[in-house]
Amino acid sequence: MGRTYLVEEGIGQYLTELSTKVKPYVTGLLIGQCSPQRDYVIRAVRTPPKEQQQEDSVGPPKLASLDEEWITTHASQVSRMLPGGLLVLGVFMIATPELAKDGQNALRKSSAKPADWKYQSALTASWISLGCTVNVNIHIPLLATSPNHDLEKNTKNGLNRWSKQIEDSVFLINGQVKDEDTELLEGQCQGTSARSTATVQVCSGSINLRGAVKCRAYIHSNKPKVKEAIQALKRDIINTLSDRCEILFEDLILNEGPQKKNFGREYHVLPQRLFVPVAGSVVMLCDYKFGDEAAGEIQERFVEMLDQPVQAEDMHIAEDISTGKYLRPGQAGSGARKMLANGTNRFYPDMDMPEVNLLHMQL
Repeated sequence: MGRTYLVEEGIGQYLTELSTKVKPYVTGLLIGQCSPQRDYVIRAVRTPPKEQQQEDSVGPPKLASLDEEWITTHASQVSRMLPGGLLVLGVFMIATPELAKDGQNALRKSSAKPADWKYQSALTASWISLGCTVNVNIHIPLLATSPNHDLEKNTKNGLNRWSKQIEDSVFLINGQVKDEDTELLEGQCQGTSARSTATVQVCSGSINLRGAVKCRAYIHSNKPKVKEAIQALKRDIINTLSDRCEILFEDLILNEGPQKKNFGREYHVLPQRLFVPVAGSVVMLCDYKFGDEAAGEIQERFVEMLDQPVQAEDMHIAEDISTGKYLRPGQAGSGARKMLANGTNRFYPDMDMPEVNLLHMQL
C-alpha cells in the first residue's frame, strides 16, 4: 500500500465528467497539501487545450502528441495562484481504453507511485486560515564594480538574500513565540525579522522594493504543528513578492523588448493580489492584477488555468489603490494576460500605483 491521500469528494465527480469528454485523453494537475502523516488533494484541474488541439486530434488516437512542456507551463502558472500551504502535488491522466497501457507508461516516466486514495466530503471546510501583512522595504545596492545594472537580475539576487532573512525570521502566533513542535490551535501569524549585520559597499545606484504585502496560508486541521503553519506562511511571503516581480519583468520584455537591460531612474508598479473563494471551503485561491485590468480578464484566467468560473463580486482585492500614478515609457493599453502556446504571458496594464508594491530603480 502506498502513501495515503485524502481527496475532496467533488474531485471524483470532476474526473468522471472529464472521462466522458476524453478524445482520446486528457491530462491535468492535482493540487493540495503535504503533511508528515498523509497528503491532501483539494482540487483537480485539467490542462487547458491548445488552439491547434482540435486539428491534432484528427486521425488515430495516440499519445505522441502529449506536450510535457505545455503541462509544465500550466503547472508553473497555477503555482502562482496558490496561497501558502498549497502546491501542485502531481499530474493525472485519463485515457480511452486503447490508450490505457500507453498512459500508464507515460506516467511511470514521471515517477508515479502507488497511492491509497480516500475520498472525504468537505475536506477543507475546517482548515485553519493564517494571515499577515508584511511591510516590505528592500534596498538592493548596485555595486560600482558590477559589469551591468540589469534590473531583473539584480532584483532576483536581492530577493534571494531577503528570502533567506524571512526563512531565518521568528514568527509569533497571536503575539507569542510557540515551540515549533507543539500543536497549532488557531489564529493569525505575525512575523518579525531576526537581527542581521551590515556591510559597507561602494554603490553606483540601488533598487528599492517597498509596500505592505498581504499574505495568506492554509493548513490542514488534523493536529497540525506550529512549524507546518509557519513554513506555509513563510513560503507565501516569499512567493508572492517573487511572483509579482516575475510578472512585471515579463511585461517589460513584452512591451519594451529583451534588449532593454539597463535602466535609469524609473518607477514600476507591481500587480495587486486578489483572492477568490472556493465553494464549500475556507481556502481561497489567488491571482494578480494590474490597475486597469478588467474583471473579465481575471475571470477568463481562472477558467483557463483552474477550470473555475468566478463571479466578479467574489473577487476580493487584498491591497488598496492609492491616488498616485506612475507611467513608464512605451506603456501599452490594458489587455489580457493568459497562457500562450509558447509558454509565456501576455498582459498590457496601465500602471495605477497600488499604495503597496512599488519597485524603484535609481542610478
